[in-house]
Amino acid sequence: RLLAATAVAMHCWLGQTRPFPPERDWSIMIRFSVAALMLAAFASPAAAADEDFELWINPTVEIALDGDTAVEVELSQRLRDAGAGRPDTYYGRILLSQEVAEGIGVAGGVERRINTPGAEETRLIQQVTARSGIWRARLRAEQRFVDDAGRMGLRIRPRIGVSAPLDAAGKWQLDASVEGFLTLRSTGRGGQDGLTGLRTRLGFAREVSDHLTVGLAYLRQQDFRDGRPDLVAHVPLVSI
Repeated sequence: RLLAATAVAMHCWLGQTRPFPPERDWSIMIRFSVAALMLAAFASPAAAADEDFELWINPTVEIALDGDTAVEVELSQRLRDAGAGRPDTYYGRILLSQEVAEGIGVAGGVERRINTPGAEETRLIQQVTARSGIWRARLRAEQRFVDDAGRMGLRIRPRIGVSAPLDAAGKWQLDASVEGFLTLRSTGRGGQDGLTGLRTRLGFAREVSDHLTVGLAYLRQQDFRDGRPDLVAHVPLVSI
């Protein structure tokens, strides 16, 4: 399902080569409908799953160094149900990004996660981003170092989505995306590899000023677990 949906999305993305125009463009509307159907397919409920509720708060600051280079600092609080075995998670991430061609960017950085003692984690991150019209894509690689885990984990996270203006001024934005979690090497021996998670997101953002954007989204995180029901988290996500 991940490969099929990615192929559909890439076909539509490659067919869209110009910016979103102010007038109504039915070809873009059709492509957006295809994307919505793709996301709906991924958000279908698991046959058997443990359901959970979380609240994520993601303040982010981006500082431009020049016309093509920027530093992004993100602090996240993920409030969870510790009684269900999912303690709150806090992390800080810093990324250095550069636009290397029109619509193409590369970035690298580091992230530190704090949750359960002994299971706290440091991640090294490299990613490539692309945009064309309303389409957005990102491919992220992570090297994961979990305290007391004994070895480094490797994970790839492909993401594809759409970002479309909702008004003529471009102040309101609709964002939707789907992201897979492909574990190439688990952080512990005998751990689970392959497609281990799927994240879908649908939300709105509002540009308040030239330097401030706020957003609200619904995020669905599904963790695939061998021999156990999948874990599905329903998350309201507040971004600044």
